[in-house]
Amino acid sequence: MMFDRKTYAKMRRAGFDVGISKDKLAGAMLHVLLEIPFGTKNLKETVISHLGQVGQMAPTRDINEVWNQTKKKAAKLHPEKFILDDRNALQWHDPSRKPLDKRISPVHFDKLNTLAEAENCSVDALISKLIKTYEKERE
Repeated sequence: MMFDRKTYAKMRRAGFDVGISKDKLAGAMLHVLLEIPFGTKNLKETVISHLGQVGQMAPTRDINEVWNQTKKKAAKLHPEKFILDDRNALQWHDPSRKPLDKRISPVHFDKLNTLAEAENCSVDALISKLIKTYEKERE
């Protein structure tokens, strides 16, 4: 018989529970997180699937709460492996990639939109033209 989350949810409602604390669950998540290979996608799903029955039996709200704590702890304790991006998502730390500067002043933002409207193109197309012009002038 194949168990899924609904089956475990029914078992919990019937009184069966894994009886594991959030601290132990967080420790297990961190341990699994440190063991998975670099570049693995969907870190949260991978970690939960590697927790086995404990991950299946734990309530979703506990898993989400513990995952938020674990990803912050992983980024803080192991900055050489993990970073938190702007949206608080856990990412692999890749030194070859530089973080993007996403801040643009409101004045420059308005100027870009005005120029793009005058050129009858999108802001992305305008920036592409500006970069090409800049590179030609540097040569």
